[in-house]
Amino acid sequence: MTTTDSRLTRIGVFYDGNYFFHVSNYYHYSHSRRARISVGGLHEFVRHQVAESEGSDVKYCHIVDAHYFRGRPRAFEAEQRGVLLRERAFDDVLVREGVVTHYLPLGPGGEKGIDVWLALEAYELAIYKRFDVSVLVACDGDYLPLVRKLNTLGTRVMLMGWDFEWTDRNGEERQTRTAQVLLDEVTYPIMMHPLIDDRARRTDQLVNGLFMPQKEIKAAVAVPTAALSNLPESPRPEIGQVSSGLHSGTILTLKGGFGFIRPESGGSVFFFHAEVTNADFNELREGDRVRYRHGQNERGTCAVDIEVMKDVGSPTPA
Repeated sequence: MTTTDSRLTRIGVFYDGNYFFHVSNYYHYSHSRRARISVGGLHEFVRHQVAESEGSDVKYCHIVDAHYFRGRPRAFEAEQRGVLLRERAFDDVLVREGVVTHYLPLGPGGEKGIDVWLALEAYELAIYKRFDVSVLVACDGDYLPLVRKLNTLGTRVMLMGWDFEWTDRNGEERQTRTAQVLLDEVTYPIMMHPLIDDRARRTDQLVNGLFMPQKEIKAAVAVPTAALSNLPESPRPEIGQVSSGLHSGTILTLKGGFGFIRPESGGSVFFFHAEVTNADFNELREGDRVRYRHGQNERGTCAVDIEVMKDVGSPTPA
């Protein structure tokens, strides 16, 4: 083996945390996989993908730095919303996988400044740590200046992107698309959704390793607040008021990340997967009895703070 063949390929990975969270939620709630993205599995996939792209041996391709950037609620707010334990659990996942975390507190306008922080860190670390390949888990065209700056350093850039359709908390059909300008500018554009859905790779260990095993997901949801999952929940937008009174009903229908509750008084009310507080959405069944409060989204009344009444037998749905 020549010296060139045995030279270490140094990889830096940079996560837009909000995007990674969004992708993981899609696969957990809306995709047939019904599983979250595994950080460790994604890192192993990256090593092999870099080796293939660079024409080198995977044993010489190593992730020497990984960084995760995201806005998150302040501690008191997280505790009030019941997500503090979930936030800490995901921190444990990142620590175990050697990922350095970078958090900014969420303000009234949501996540601000994270993309700038990611770009500055990615550029500076590429200079000082001399990455051969910088991997971006991102989709926003705002990262184009970063990609161009990395290109001037001679650092190859790999982009992990996804395109998919999903339903938001208002019941509206939405699309997530990776910016074409990023795909055009990076050295190695990798679109993950067709690769994951490729039937010819359904037994591929690297592809299947991208997802957490079901037994790990079920163990994670054994504690309150729906998911000691791979990711913390996004804050609920404050659209209208949340009622203080509790209501009862049964699960009427369940779809990709959302469903409808039949109140005891009749009719139906929409709910989003993130509103289930003591179980995982994917464990719900039609006919399950629930308690909830009334909230408001852009389309009117919806159900929030939903608690599955596990101590009561679930009637057979009509």
